[in-house]
Amino acid sequence: MSQNPNYEIFDPRFRSLVISSADLEELHSDCRWAEGPVWFDDGGYLLFSDIPNQRMLRYVEGGGISVFRTPSNFTNGNTRDRQGRLVSCEHGLRRVTRTEVDGTITVLADSFNGRRLNSPNDVVVHSDGSVWFTDPTYGILSDYEGYKADPEQKTRNVYRLEPDTGVIEVMVDDFLQPNGLAFSPDESLLYVADSGASHVEGAPRHIRVFDVVDGRKLANGRVFAEIDNGIPDGIRLDMSGNLWSSAADGVHCFAPDGTLLGKILVPQTVANLTFGGPRRNRLFITATKSLYSIYVTATGAQRP
Repeated sequence: MSQNPNYEIFDPRFRSLVISSADLEELHSDCRWAEGPVWFDDGGYLLFSDIPNQRMLRYVEGGGISVFRTPSNFTNGNTRDRQGRLVSCEHGLRRVTRTEVDGTITVLADSFNGRRLNSPNDVVVHSDGSVWFTDPTYGILSDYEGYKADPEQKTRNVYRLEPDTGVIEVMVDDFLQPNGLAFSPDESLLYVADSGASHVEGAPRHIRVFDVVDGRKLANGRVFAEIDNGIPDGIRLDMSGNLWSSAADGVHCFAPDGTLLGKILVPQTVANLTFGGPRRNRLFITATKSLYSIYVTATGAQRP
């Protein structure tokens, strides 16, 4: 591979995942804190959040940026369910919602054991339809990304919502600040970022991985990888099981065994990322004020 200033290579395996001639493209630069990208292949567009500006934006190749929703209730993470509907985490109203086909909003979760959630952050949907989400306190720490308030939950949890009954269960309760989460391609593993070091010196800045038991329980939690610059926030898996994580200096790519393969260097702190485009080989990156993209040879694992 010829020298490309966009990449930092630590393992030869990374060379087969990136394209030597690909450029990092800045697609938009008018955000305060860009987050939560989700690709809609059937519509040919990307949605993402601009949390402090209380809006969700839509990017269309060749069509630029438009406002999808405002006010957004300080929406952060987004995904799609198995029917292709938008599922979002709202810091402002401390809830997880689903946008129906007709545009109406259904509240999926806003409390646990009679107390309000902290501020749902990121969300994924299992193939059985269950909704898994993280609930740190970022949205209630100040009035910048939500509304300042005291947490009502004693711990900051990873939850699973049963689609048929709406019952919410705590899957893990020992994170300092659970953040991005993603399933492996075969859904046998769940990866969860702990970004506790964002506000506490010496706190976790790692990604943990759990075995998924019968699609309903987690077991054998262990540290998968540490982030050496900044904190892990949003994460995604490709079809080969490589994990791509946000970080302060860009996107870090880890092999399934936890080895750091390389980095895609980005000039702003990266918050989140997703694979998109017709072949799921275009990496969309939300980084502080901007939306970036770069083509890779990896294929994103997320569905639909």
